[in-house]
Amino acid sequence: MLLHELGHALMARKFGIKTSNITLLPIGGIARLEKMPEKPMQELLVALAGPAVNLAIAALLFMWLGATRGFTSEELSLESGSVLQRLMTVNLALAAFNLLPAFPMDGGRVLRALLATFLGHRRATSAAAYVGQNMAILFGLFGLLHNNPFLVFIAIFVYLGAQAEAGLVKMQFALKDLLVRDAMMTRFRTLSIQSTLGNAAEELLAGSQQDFPVMANDQSVGILRRNDLVKALISNRRDVTVDKFMCSECDSVDEMAPLQRAVETMQARHSTAMPVTQDGRIVGLLTMDKISDRIMINAALEHNSTISRSGDRSHSYLNGSLSSGFSEPKQPIQPS
Repeated sequence: MLLHELGHALMARKFGIKTSNITLLPIGGIARLEKMPEKPMQELLVALAGPAVNLAIAALLFMWLGATRGFTSEELSLESGSVLQRLMTVNLALAAFNLLPAFPMDGGRVLRALLATFLGHRRATSAAAYVGQNMAILFGLFGLLHNNPFLVFIAIFVYLGAQAEAGLVKMQFALKDLLVRDAMMTRFRTLSIQSTLGNAAEELLAGSQQDFPVMANDQSVGILRRNDLVKALISNRRDVTVDKFMCSECDSVDEMAPLQRAVETMQARHSTAMPVTQDGRIVGLLTMDKISDRIMINAALEHNSTISRSGDRSHSYLNGSLSSGFSEPKQPIQPS
């Protein structure tokens, strides 16, 4: 299992993608890549690398057993044969199971990579997620009928995983052409470096803002996050200054930076907020809540524009039957 995930990690490294960590679970392993490959062929190779490791192990064991006459059973089974023969069978089974088109398993990622070559990443993800969720339902039904709770658990994991990844890709597509300034909070409160935990608690209760930039000489020197504030209040007095509990290593971001890159940084750092700067001066606060608001607003505007364009086309078609022409649909208004 570990070698399987190392196969993914090593192939991803070949394309310049680092692996944050590898987690081994009872149902399998997860190699957490910093990001997924953007090119379909790269994703295809990364997805196939794990099962390829299992097949390579099985091939080596097959050659060893053949050379040493170590086969003790003519059937491939997990219940009969020598230890090495069973290990070979396990690796073959793992490779076959992982190649099922159940997104986000390896086979599902292979399916998405193949579909992305002619559908595009977004539509390919939606299609692969649909197939994966239906596969998960089949897993669940099979597990229930055969009294196999392990397979039911895998079905739940696959179904939720496909749903989450499809949502992530939709979010990335929605952020594609936006800058940080398009989603940052411009009305926000700051704390001075001399402010106390009591001052910070009052600011937290006074409004909806949860994370506060900490300022010294008009420069941002850190950010006091809500969770850090609550933990500090549990074990310290209200008159202790916030500089002892602020995150001084939290990243800031320029207002003209791509919003998608900022979100990736926040997710990698497990951060809920980032100070936004312009020429070294803080001009805003980027939070996950405001990013979600921007996505919802853009989706509403896009929906409204789609309806408007449909109406324009219908009107133009009726006129076109008389004047032999189509007028260009109005362009959607892009928020500043």
